[in-house]
Amino acid sequence: MSSSEVLQNLEIEGRAGSFFIPTVSFNANTGVCSIEGESYLENTWEFYSNLVNWLKRYSEQEPKRPVTLNFKLLYFNTSSSKGILDVLKCLKAHKASGGELTINWFYPEDDDDNVAEAEDFMADTDLPMTLIPY
Repeated sequence: MSSSEVLQNLEIEGRAGSFFIPTVSFNANTGVCSIEGESYLENTWEFYSNLVNWLKRYSEQEPKRPVTLNFKLLYFNTSSSKGILDVLKCLKAHKASGGELTINWFYPEDDDDNVAEAEDFMADTDLPMTLIPY
């Protein structure tokens, strides 16, 4: 990203219907990013590649700035799982290049499957996450 180019916030309004689009809020000033709702998309690759591209551009800024990612997904399908993994791999690169990283995984208290998914992501990426019941 050139020094004259200013990174804008990324905001995507969630929608439910035949497909479910999660609500996304990535703040270019604070580095606080959230993905909430359900993720069952028609074009999963395109959706998550937009998130990864934004995170890459954010990570290229100097000095390195912290990222806090808040996941609060009630449901996501297998293709969304791959997109989430791509997001996490991008954040792992941010951390490896000296950036601070916090990942919070919010899950419904009684949803053991959601916790298992978070644990799988932690094992696949070797990134710590704070698991937070609600």
